[in-house]
Amino acid sequence: MATNGESVVPSEATSAVLKASEPVEQGARKVQGIEFDQFKSRDITVQELVEGMGGMGFQATSIGEAIRIINDMRSWRDSETGEKTTIFLGYTSNLVSSGLRETVRYLVQHKHVSAIVTTAGGVEEDFIKCLGPTYLGSFTDKGAEMREKGRNRIGNLFVPNSNYCAFEDWVVPIFDRMLEEQEASRDAAEPLHWTPSKVVRRLGEEIDDERSIYYWAWKNDIPVFCPALTDGSLGDMLYFHTYKASPQQLRIDIVEDIRKINSISVKARQAGMIILGGGLVKHHIANACLMRNGAESAVYINTAQEFDGSDAGARPDEAVSWGKIKADGDSVKVYAEATIAFPLIVAATFARVG
Repeated sequence: MATNGESVVPSEATSAVLKASEPVEQGARKVQGIEFDQFKSRDITVQELVEGMGGMGFQATSIGEAIRIINDMRSWRDSETGEKTTIFLGYTSNLVSSGLRETVRYLVQHKHVSAIVTTAGGVEEDFIKCLGPTYLGSFTDKGAEMREKGRNRIGNLFVPNSNYCAFEDWVVPIFDRMLEEQEASRDAAEPLHWTPSKVVRRLGEEIDDERSIYYWAWKNDIPVFCPALTDGSLGDMLYFHTYKASPQQLRIDIVEDIRKINSISVKARQAGMIILGGGLVKHHIANACLMRNGAESAVYINTAQEFDGSDAGARPDEAVSWGKIKADGDSVKVYAEATIAFPLIVAATFARVG
């Protein structure tokens, strides 16, 4: 019913609401979700699930893009040499504390990645799990009560402090032997210089446990870089060891490792980055790829936002501006928590049969 004596919709309103559309570009993809009715007679497979997610929009489509990019990484071969993509995998320590550890171990065990960058916690938590389990708890468990019980909370997980005591008992004798080897080589033509990657390799050899990521990294000769090796329980143990071993001390050279990871990048015929989380692991890989004027492909998975200018929150296009991803590179950022997104991605890429 018209009001105020007006019987016609104002033309300004109709032109604003009913603005004419330009023709949609040819090949534009329609939004389409999963039709579960198609699977009444059988279970939907992971492959069918993630393929269906790719047309849903939002972060489901980003997961689909990540799967496409990683499968392209895997299938690429250099036309002259037949070499594969050099795939750098980075992840933060909390992901090794979580059950994503088994996913990472799978990738390393089956040689799906070329080099790894992680944090001190990303190294030690793997070994600690070989010595004692990590448990599911709650995000609401009270810190003071946990401290009283000798339990260390990682989100909704917790690690008994006794696990770290077991880690000390295991790792310190290894440090003793490493120090003896270092000192015995002092006057050799090529004295032994420990680096973070050599330390991780040695510990991976010593653990002798097929559940370990770094056992398989040692066995498959996949280098593990950890420029912040002292930022965790490993640093605590190295600190205590300086008093036990005084006046001699273990010397760990980070310069040799930066040359090693940068050289892997420079020599790569094609480079791809898969980075779970942010901070040091994200930048260390991206900066190595700068040495070759950028990676050809990159997949980021984290929940960080870019408005604070953090490297963790930065989208791939920011890395393009630095020369860390090539201007014509293929990249995506998945805004999702990695324990949800990455198993789906691995199931549709590295873990596919055939």
